Amino acid sequence: MTERPRASIQDVNIELGDDVSKMLYEASKLTHQNRPGLVHEAHESFSGFRSIPLNQFNDIANLEMNIGFDGVGTKVEISERLDDHSVVAHDLFAMVCDDAVVRGAEPIAIGTILDVRQLDDTEHTREAVRQLATGYVAAAALARVAVVNGEVAELGDRVGGYGRFNYNWGAAILWLVHKDRVLTGNAIQPGDSLVALGEDGFRSNGITDVRRAMLEHYGEDWQYKVIPELGKASLGRLVQKPSIIYSGFMSDITGGYDITKEPLAKVTGVAHITGGGLPSKLGRMLEPSGLGAEIADSMTPPDIMLKVQELRGFSDKVAYGKWHMGQGMVIATSEPDAVLEAAENYGIRAKEIGLVTKTPLIKIRNQGAGNDSEWLEFAKKAA
Repeated sequence: MTERPRASIQDVNIELGDDVSKMLYEASKLTHQNRPGLVHEAHESFSGFRSIPLNQFNDIANLEMNIGFDGVGTKVEISERLDDHSVVAHDLFAMVCDDAVVRGAEPIAIGTILDVRQLDDTEHTREAVRQLATGYVAAAALARVAVVNGEVAELGDRVGGYGRFNYNWGAAILWLVHKDRVLTGNAIQPGDSLVALGEDGFRSNGITDVRRAMLEHYGEDWQYKVIPELGKASLGRLVQKPSIIYSGFMSDITGGYDITKEPLAKVTGVAHITGGGLPSKLGRMLEPSGLGAEIADSMTPPDIMLKVQELRGFSDKVAYGKWHMGQGMVIATSEPDAVLEAAENYGIRAKEIGLVTKTPLIKIRNQGAGNDSEWLEFAKKAA
């Protein structure tokens, strides 16, 4: 980790902080086209005071609202190492928005807080923030949410990192769900199909193990190294690959909060495969029903993920309990063909990978690097 002088309270650049906040604030206004009419400037007397009038929603008496929270975590360091911050927002939005849809909710608006180590008045800092802002707009379009703020805080030594521009990024997502479309898990039945949505890179979990493996085996500047067996991209680019944002697609599949909008398929459960992998997240989805799952034909894990498993010496069971191993989201449905057709129309790679079973176990046909056994079995346990 690169050392640098400690920032004192006198070093906080109030003027530049205002400029950076304005840059993100202006970017956030571009996202309002994702939800036309959703966000209003509440009163002309209060600059930047925004509100979401509730009378614009159909059947409001039967809507429920909540807020979810998450962040990018240590995956931020990969972008710091590459000095490329253009896709960090995709990881941030995927973590908060894709968590909302597992209960049938539809994300509608997001607010973020960018905590930086120090703002220096250089073009490098401004370019880094421009990249974050550009990613902000692109990720919001994919998630179909409006961004309502551009909060930035300069925290000095409270924030560490690598390279010249260090930060942590967290967010809160506002979501709505109609009471008749809540996915409680109780509707899941034995024989329901499990359809996976493919993920080609690391989502924002398990990255500490990734960084440790890269540093130990490839040295301090591992992010620039190219391993021919993994292709032409550097290790940093392979690890940085942004999380796929599924929430826009999923809101169309389930119909979202608007009860007048026809769902594209009948969905009984959804699992967002992040920390804990398939065993944990499927366990959470299946807990209310007391059922299990058999995954006979899962997505193939990304080569970089298998490489990290090998470098860390993890068993296949540990790897499946840590990463998504190829599937970023799993949908339980009695209409798999409708889900697959919709995914194809949206350009999302999807595959029927298994079935819900009466036996309360999660069985997965093994595709791990260790080839420990043909099948892996996990006791069903909620995360």
